[in-house]
Amino acid sequence: MPPIGRRTALKLIAGSVAGSMVWSAAPWVRAATASRSTGQDAGDAVLSIAFDKRMHTRVSRHGKALTGWQPSEALLLASGALTDFALIDQQAHVLDDPRHGSGRQVVFSGRADAAGVEKQVAVSSFDSQPGAALLQVRYRNIGNAPLEVTGWRSSAYQLDDAPGGFWSFSGATHTDRRDWVQPLDDSFDQRNSLAMDSSDYGGGTPMANIWRRDVGLAVGHIEPVPRPLEMPVQRTAKGATIAIESPQPITLAPGQELVTERTLLAVHEGDFYAPLEQYQAFMRAEGIEGPRPPESAFAPIWCAWGYERDFSVEQIYATLPKARELGFEWAVLDDGWQTNEGDWKIDLRKFPRGDADMRAFTAEVRRHGMRPRLWLAPLAADPGSDVLHDHVDMLLLDKEGAFQTVTWWNALTQCPAYQPTIDFYVALTRKAIGDWGFEGIKLDGQHLNAVAPCYNPAHKHASPEDSVVGLAKFWDAIYRAAHDANPDAVVELCPCGTAFAFHNLPATDQFPSSDPLSSWQVRSKGKSIKALIGERSSYAGDHVELSDNRDDFASSVGIGAVISSKFTWPKDTDRPSMPMPPGGYVLTEEREALWRRWVGLYNTHMLPKGEYLGTLYDIGFDKPEAHAIRKDGAQYYTFYAPQWTGKVELRGLPPGRWQVRDLFNEKDLGVVEGGATASLPARFERFLFLQATPAGTTA
Repeated sequence: MPPIGRRTALKLIAGSVAGSMVWSAAPWVRAATASRSTGQDAGDAVLSIAFDKRMHTRVSRHGKALTGWQPSEALLLASGALTDFALIDQQAHVLDDPRHGSGRQVVFSGRADAAGVEKQVAVSSFDSQPGAALLQVRYRNIGNAPLEVTGWRSSAYQLDDAPGGFWSFSGATHTDRRDWVQPLDDSFDQRNSLAMDSSDYGGGTPMANIWRRDVGLAVGHIEPVPRPLEMPVQRTAKGATIAIESPQPITLAPGQELVTERTLLAVHEGDFYAPLEQYQAFMRAEGIEGPRPPESAFAPIWCAWGYERDFSVEQIYATLPKARELGFEWAVLDDGWQTNEGDWKIDLRKFPRGDADMRAFTAEVRRHGMRPRLWLAPLAADPGSDVLHDHVDMLLLDKEGAFQTVTWWNALTQCPAYQPTIDFYVALTRKAIGDWGFEGIKLDGQHLNAVAPCYNPAHKHASPEDSVVGLAKFWDAIYRAAHDANPDAVVELCPCGTAFAFHNLPATDQFPSSDPLSSWQVRSKGKSIKALIGERSSYAGDHVELSDNRDDFASSVGIGAVISSKFTWPKDTDRPSMPMPPGGYVLTEEREALWRRWVGLYNTHMLPKGEYLGTLYDIGFDKPEAHAIRKDGAQYYTFYAPQWTGKVELRGLPPGRWQVRDLFNEKDLGVVEGGATASLPARFERFLFLQATPAGTTA
């Protein structure tokens, strides 16, 4: 029988099982000792999962029950959910894993004789991850006839209602680009699929959670590659439910087994930050983590997208002195430099000498003391492009042989797991960095987050899922090509409007908020990325013109995000390819004064390099919304609300006397005593940006 610790999910396994089996092979159990457990529970001192005689479970935190007895693990059949199994055995094993350390695994076995199904649930916990349990379930057809399975469900629980209701985080992508972090109204019901939501939107971080003021539950999968699972969250009459499910149908022949993916269940206090950080730590131990970005990944960004596709090189050159004067270091050449998406040939109307003019462009950017970055949208081939005509074999095809579309560019999706596709974009990256002289690339488009399974016969995939799994490898090839050409290159991945696919992040130096629809999205996405990447993160707030009032730098600076703008100067483009908002993007005198102040504050304090203290405040329930960062002996607090009059709490401030300063308004607010009750009265609109330093010092 295959081990609990397999790194790939096994869907069907032929053979028979005699009695209760120990799931003990690598990597989970090293020199394990097995014993028959005397209690019907698993977990640790923080999270425990108790099993009753039907193999229903109850979750407790610090010994206090959080849920009732619920059919948390179920096999979904064409005839309905199979939830009741008679518990017949349980065995405990000591875990000693080189990645995760010591721990404990308990395997519960049971049968549903009438349905002809045997079930085993393995619950693993590690001392290094208190409050989290890893689960994997096996279902075996012990009957005489085939069993039509429509999927499985694990960690399905309801938290009962409590004053204040519930909030939820979803790491899944939705085509409408909805908030990742939302309160649950009475009709809230999201499937949160990690598969494709449409032809060019899909994937995400495989975690979701619900939380009340006092406690929360999080679920997800911990496989090293993407899986098309669902993490449904629903508001009910009595509370809120969460689960992780597979909708994949399978026919189990007699004697065959289904093994679920490895899933995670965690309990926590506060918002989504703690379970995401726990997931990140687990995956880091598994070898999946973001790179340490170059120093330049924290420099302020000016992007020429304010001039849109109809830009002229002269407009960009005219803006560079002003951008550098204001303190911006990056200059991004955005969409419009190329003939089309697909061929990526230089538009000779703008760069008549081709390669020579591109080299001249990067030299001019550097002459102004800035760094050039180039916009690309890989894996999209426009109708009429040469690559679509000459290399139709690169296309990703569905089961019926139909194309997959990239809606924004009216393009067709190419397969990231087909070697000629990889080679094409590796060569393009090497040319952009090594020949043209760009010091960074901005990879843009919602289709970059995930792709559908590929059935193109020309690719000779071992499985249609090769394209899904291969996307992360595609990004790794791009990342390596860029850094081979320039070790200090910055690779930015901007999958517009999507919840970042976690498995793509190790090949990324910078993560923008990806076309945020509001300042709330800038901040809530930022808190998510801080948890998932930690001190390695370079998270950019994206163009400030996408924030509330098109000027909300506070939502980037206050959370430790890199700042960015697409202002135009001295005027907007005369031939915009898309309608501009009222007032356009031109840098007026009023805007220039505001931009100058915020860039100065950003460069002076450089909060992206500080320690983001994500567990101090609950982004859903704490009012006003607050974020805290520790850096160079000082602590920074930024509060957000349309209007606020009242006390603000300076949580996490060590004991002692602290001088508090309103950095934006350049006002000293007096001295507060650190400790659990540190606070001060405040009155503000939109934001309050504070610095606390030990009294008698300046940071």
